[in-house]
Amino acid sequence: MDRPNILVLYTDQQRWDALGANGNSNIQTPNLDRLVAEGANFSRYFIQNPVCMPSRVSFLTGQYPSTLRITRMGIPVPDDTIALPKMLRNYGYRSANIGKLHFLPHANRDHRQIHPDYGFDHLEISDEPGCYADAYRSWVSQKDPDQLDYISIGLPPATETWHQQMSVQDEITHPEDRFPKEAIAFRGTSDVTHTAFVTEQTIKFIKQQQNQPFLCVSGYYSPHSPWVAPQEFLDKYDPDQLQIPNFPPEVDQMRTDQRFSDQELRSAHHGYYAMVSEVDHHVGRILSELEQLGLAENTIVVFTSDHGEWLGEHLRYGKGYPGHDCVSRVPLIIRYPRKIDKEKKINQIVEGVDVVPSLLDYAGIPIPPHLQGNSLTKVIQNDEPSNGVALMEMTGWKTIRTDSFRYIIESDGRESLYDLQKDPSAYQNVAKDPAYASVLENHRLRLIRRLIEIERPLPAIWPY
Repeated sequence: MDRPNILVLYTDQQRWDALGANGNSNIQTPNLDRLVAEGANFSRYFIQNPVCMPSRVSFLTGQYPSTLRITRMGIPVPDDTIALPKMLRNYGYRSANIGKLHFLPHANRDHRQIHPDYGFDHLEISDEPGCYADAYRSWVSQKDPDQLDYISIGLPPATETWHQQMSVQDEITHPEDRFPKEAIAFRGTSDVTHTAFVTEQTIKFIKQQQNQPFLCVSGYYSPHSPWVAPQEFLDKYDPDQLQIPNFPPEVDQMRTDQRFSDQELRSAHHGYYAMVSEVDHHVGRILSELEQLGLAENTIVVFTSDHGEWLGEHLRYGKGYPGHDCVSRVPLIIRYPRKIDKEKKINQIVEGVDVVPSLLDYAGIPIPPHLQGNSLTKVIQNDEPSNGVALMEMTGWKTIRTDSFRYIIESDGRESLYDLQKDPSAYQNVAKDPAYASVLENHRLRLIRRLIEIERPLPAIWPY
């Protein structure tokens, strides 16, 4: 059997609407738009946790965060975790992760130490651009060492604390402000950005795989804040022409000239969109390389992200509770010319845990029974219905997204319900509105049923 190659282009913090093909007329993503035209595009794809580490391990294992017991940041993924590369190994695949993986907390460790492989044969880990002595910094030191002082985006606060406690003396300089609320030009040359690193090393790995199928997970940091991009990508946009969120009157009146002003929001969108456009440019390079190598027809290309970004909505930046659509709904594009028709639009609700079973299905590999997602191959080919509910879990709360509502339950019993037909951005909690009593009851039941459906007890070995 001629098994397909698998290429996962995995961004960080990219909203579903941060693509031209998904209806955003402000953003420039011609290569990703072309990928959409050549495969299946999912309009309602939701991830299982609103922050990086739990979402990523859930995605690459096909299991929910609660099953993995990783529902918050800062929990190291156990070395024996069965992720996609281990599922592929027995079938002749060579696997790589280039760039961000984020299976370990990154603020309190020495990145020169050997990283657990999690089944990957080839690792070039860099979870944050320029912050650590990792694969990215080593790549820059070989490519153009004069650029080393210009590549850092600034140290995370926890890293600064760890450096002080452990008397770490870093060899490069870092910007003082980790999160300026504005677009910033990358200080170095555009050929040494973290996005360029991930792309160049991805292409190098693909070129080396001529005699066996491969899995490559290309972990881009962009468009995660701070919003830093090379000047040529910032120049693609006029901030004054960018649309910003619409706020309910009671929220709008909380904005000031110093907090979520129109100028601040436009600058945030400017930097965010420029980062996406840089990724788009480099995705184009990878797609061109696949074509030149004659690999495009037999390579499954997946483009997705670990979670989204408020980007000013709800007067917040970043991601987290309660998993609004702008945080939980992200792009999912799958191109596989041998099996998927062009311009396929999938409007059903699907989940991050569904991707690994789908890739195994396309590769002709049995789907292990412990996986909790469902293969999307029949959904793509025959428009068969999905389960219609997306579950998100974090420490202390759970939420489900259905066709028209989002329901949230917290460990202290508090409930929230949002009517997304009337209130798409989920500003008005209607859980206590008597008119929604039956909807609330129905969503309690749907959450309970979903939790029962995803149970995967250990297999019995004898019929007691």
